[in-house]
Amino acid sequence: MKRSSFFSAKNIAYLAVLTALVVVLQTVGGVITIGTVQLNFTLIPIVVGAILLGPLAGAFLGFVCGIIVMIYVIIGAAPFYAVIWANNPVMSILTCVVKTTAAGFAAGWIYRWLGRKNRLVAVFVASGSVPVINSALFILGCLCMSGTINIFQNAEGVNAGGMNVLLFILVVLVGFNFFIEFALNLLLAPAICRVEAIVNRRVAARKTAPQTPQAEIPNGEDSPNDGKEEQKP
Repeated sequence: MKRSSFFSAKNIAYLAVLTALVVVLQTVGGVITIGTVQLNFTLIPIVVGAILLGPLAGAFLGFVCGIIVMIYVIIGAAPFYAVIWANNPVMSILTCVVKTTAAGFAAGWIYRWLGRKNRLVAVFVASGSVPVINSALFILGCLCMSGTINIFQNAEGVNAGGMNVLLFILVVLVGFNFFIEFALNLLLAPAICRVEAIVNRRVAARKTAPQTPQAEIPNGEDSPNDGKEEQKP
């Protein structure tokens, strides 16, 4: 996509819709719990934005997502959030904001680079990169707060005292949900992009379709009704 066309009406409309999806999914319906498995859909709009609109759009959508998570951390929406905010607020903010912002930006560049060779491969790699980068930066942020993680490990209701910090992060904080999130992105994000591409092609085809020309009367010839008055009964 050309830089000059980024702020077109269509792109701004796409970005507005995807931003609204990020907000709604992150605040209301982004996580569906089935037993012990959580289906998290909040990263999908970030992937779609990065693929359709580029790295800056992916970074912006990731930033919006990170801000919402940061608000949850500040208000202590979960016990883990309350512990890390009370003991390490600066690293908590950095982890929340940077991980999704960087994931969206990287996905856009990955798609742009691989798309020159194979667009289908680029879509799948970019879709899978967002949960991978997001989780990797979350793990890195938690390791930088290892003392805080130890406090949470030993807190009441968390049966993981004595477990290695890295193992605790991988098993308890990241766990099986990462693989579910990864699978959802690989399945849904390419499908959404495919639908968008089909719609765009059909709209473009309608715009370029030749219109049926109206019959014209040659110059100098009168219309069959010219000069004739309507006969009255």
